[in-house]
Amino acid sequence: MRIATWNVNSLKQRLPRLLPWLDQRRPDVVCLQETKLADEAFAELLGDELSRRGYEVAAYGEATWNGVAILSRVGLDDVVRGLDGAPGFPKPEARAVAASCAGVRLVSVYVPNGRVPDSEHYRYKLAWLASLRDAVAAGPEAIVVCGDMNIAPADEDVFDPEAYIGQTHVTSPERAALAELQALGLHDVVRDRWPNERVFTYWDYRAGMFHQDLGMRIDLVLAGAPVAERVRAAWVDRHARKGTGPSDHAPVIVDLDEAPDGDIGPVVPPPSAPAHRRGGKKVKLPQAP
Repeated sequence: MRIATWNVNSLKQRLPRLLPWLDQRRPDVVCLQETKLADEAFAELLGDELSRRGYEVAAYGEATWNGVAILSRVGLDDVVRGLDGAPGFPKPEARAVAASCAGVRLVSVYVPNGRVPDSEHYRYKLAWLASLRDAVAAGPEAIVVCGDMNIAPADEDVFDPEAYIGQTHVTSPERAALAELQALGLHDVVRDRWPNERVFTYWDYRAGMFHQDLGMRIDLVLAGAPVAERVRAAWVDRHARKGTGPSDHAPVIVDLDEAPDGDIGPVVPPPSAPAHRRGGKKVKLPQAP
């Protein structure tokens, strides 16, 4: 079974990219984030195209912002939209959807960004992560939590740790919240498979970050032991970040039981050489003041 997760950053904008990608990579289950579509609009835009490709859909969306979905052609049962008891901002947001697919419990998540450390948004992020941890703790062992976690697990998951000082995604409380989630028995299957590789999943649109490979790894696939033991390949589909009109995130693909394309690796094709220093000067993040 091939499982993929992808923050598409607007399904409407990414439709010309998504459908050919589905035909090329042929994932059995796809977890999407930032669909930015209400459920009715999702069905109107994509329902027929996905049905022709054999996918059932569990969508949980809202107009303009957020939105998650699971596409499956191996069954879609026991769908749950949202997290029980999760905080809102101020109302509950469309950030999690779960379903059982071929004996695996899939949870597609779009974790709040947090914006600025110690802000109201940041505290919401930590509270939301606590609700996710509680939901996963109550679930089956054969589970996959995947999506845009908006957290880089370690310094090796950003192009230059110094550039991120004072920014969200790398603070100790965020990483501790992610570690508590993983402590439930979840394996970071991409990092487990590629422990010493330069692996990123997100590159800011600005300042040529993608072309210089100045990115971060915030899109994760966290698998319970019964699923992690079945992993035969785990990689980032960098090709999907290239070309015209891409998302700023690349899909992450995990193959269970067999690897039809072989163990392609985390980067396709190889990136440019690391370029986090120019003339000895520190590279600033585009969003940094």
